[in-house]
Amino acid sequence: MGARAIIAGRGVLPGLLLEAGPAFVVAFEGVAIEAEGTGIIPARFERLGALFDDLAAVGVTEICFAGAMTRPALDPAALDDVTMALMPRLMQAMAQGDDALLRDIAALFEERGVAVIGAHALRPDLLAEEGCLAGEALPEADVARARAVLDALGPLDVGQAAVAGRGQVLGIETLQGTDAMLDFVARTAPGSGGVLVKRPKPGQDLRFDMPAIGPDTVRGAAATGLKGIEIAAGGVLLLDRAAVVTACSETGVALWASP
Repeated sequence: MGARAIIAGRGVLPGLLLEAGPAFVVAFEGVAIEAEGTGIIPARFERLGALFDDLAAVGVTEICFAGAMTRPALDPAALDDVTMALMPRLMQAMAQGDDALLRDIAALFEERGVAVIGAHALRPDLLAEEGCLAGEALPEADVARARAVLDALGPLDVGQAAVAGRGQVLGIETLQGTDAMLDFVARTAPGSGGVLVKRPKPGQDLRFDMPAIGPDTVRGAAATGLKGIEIAAGGVLLLDRAAVVTACSETGVALWASP
C-alpha cells in the first residue's frame, strides 16, 4: 500500500486529517499551515513537475486537499518545464471558475496514478447526521430563502453560504468567505434574527473545498444577531464537533443539519 499526502491549506483541517493516519504534508510556498505529518514536502505552484517527482519518490499514491487556499500570483520565470506545458490547460480551467480548476488539478494527479480522496473519506466522523445538533427550530421561510439563493447561484460557482432574515436575503458568500459575509451582515442588518445556511454547491465535487464550520462560525453568527445555522447533512464538515456544540450552547445559536 502506498503513502498518503495532505495538500495543506490554512486552518485546522489538515491537522484533523492527520489524526486518521500517517501522511506527508505538502506545504506550498506562501501558505501558512498548522500541521506536521510524516514529513513536510515543500512545493511551489510554479513547479508542479517537481512536486509530482517528490510525491513519487516517497511512494505517495493517495492525496487529499484540505484547508483554505487562494489563487497564487505565479512567477513566469519560476515555471518548470512540466508546469509550462500545462499552463494553457490550467488557464482554460481558471477561466471556468474554482471548481473547474480544482477538478483539472485533481485530474493531473490522477493521470499520474495518484488517487484524490475527500476529507470526509478520511474523517467521516466530521460530518453531521440529519437533525438538530443544538437549539430550537429555525425560521423555515428564511432557511428556504437562503437555500433557494444558493441553488440559483450554484452553477455560477459563487459561494457556499447565504444569510436570510425576515424574508430578505441579507448576505451571499463570495470569494472573501463566510467570515467576511457575516461581518457585512453585522454592519448592514444587525439583530435580524436570521439564518446562516451553508451547503455544497449543486453538483460540487466534494473531494475538495467541502464546506465547513467551526466554533468561530457559530460565534460569528451570534455576533451578527442570527438565530441559527442550517447545514447540509453529510455535506458540511464540523471542525471540532464538541467545540461547535459548546459554542451553540454558550451563544444560543441553533444548529440543524438537513437533507
